[in-house]
Amino acid sequence: MKRVRAIAAYTLAAFLLAMVQPSPSVAQDLVQDMPQAFSGRLKLTGGVNQIEGAAGGGFTPWALIGGYGTKDQVGGAMFATQVTLDDFTVQSFGGLIGWRNRLEISAAQQSFDTREVGAALGLGRGFKITQNTMGLKIRLVGDAVLDQDRLLPQIAVGAQFKSNDRGGLVRALGAQDSQGTDYYVSATKLFLAHSTLVNLTVRSTQANQYGILGFGGLGKGRSLESEGSIAYLPRQDLAFGFEWRTKPDNLAIAKEEAAMDLFVAYAPTKNWSVTAGYADLGHIVTRSQTGLYVSVNTSF
Repeated sequence: MKRVRAIAAYTLAAFLLAMVQPSPSVAQDLVQDMPQAFSGRLKLTGGVNQIEGAAGGGFTPWALIGGYGTKDQVGGAMFATQVTLDDFTVQSFGGLIGWRNRLEISAAQQSFDTREVGAALGLGRGFKITQNTMGLKIRLVGDAVLDQDRLLPQIAVGAQFKSNDRGGLVRALGAQDSQGTDYYVSATKLFLAHSTLVNLTVRSTQANQYGILGFGGLGKGRSLESEGSIAYLPRQDLAFGFEWRTKPDNLAIAKEEAAMDLFVAYAPTKNWSVTAGYADLGHIVTRSQTGLYVSVNTSF
């Protein structure tokens, strides 16, 4: 209610000043003093959206809360990503809301197109597996941007709830379930003096190929996997980086290996960015899979 009253008061003041034709400096001061509800943080400090929807790099979540909202604001982001591999195509789209730079809620859908491999396996050319992912992230301590006078990183915990639409198929491949939840802890630090961002994530998971091939198998339970990102920002609108992500190897007939990527992100405006890169996702079903990925992101 106080905020509504404040906005109403500023609006009335602006109207009265316009009636008496204020000087440009007075009008400018008035606009600058008005409360801002969105986009109070620096460009690219919310990261982009990783393939499962959380704020971070292309494949790894960071401790950053998505969007540009400060501790007094709400932020958000939407994205669309395509990874074109040797034998498969992965698409993902979704969005997130960040509340007061403390809480993040995300939703995304991943689509795995088997292309010609689907026909060879008897599933049909272009057979697709779809997964829905809901995410939750909470910042515990630290501020990756503002805490430049100490080494403490920004630390967040998160969970990703995943549901696969091909339960019969993934069980036939040896998976135990078509649904599962990943839990992770991320630590992110931005060294402004060196224009470098460093992130480390530890994930507890049973997901096979991010959950696309189900969860669990071979009698194995959860495993702890490591993920990381290093990004260099030569200027505010540009970032170059490297990521890695280890994954469990649960399926006897579908060997799984670690993934890595090299990326460049460019933000022509504060609210729009495009990321392109080269990805090596390791062995997927038939052989090692490499290719290019492109992601478009809009944030506020």
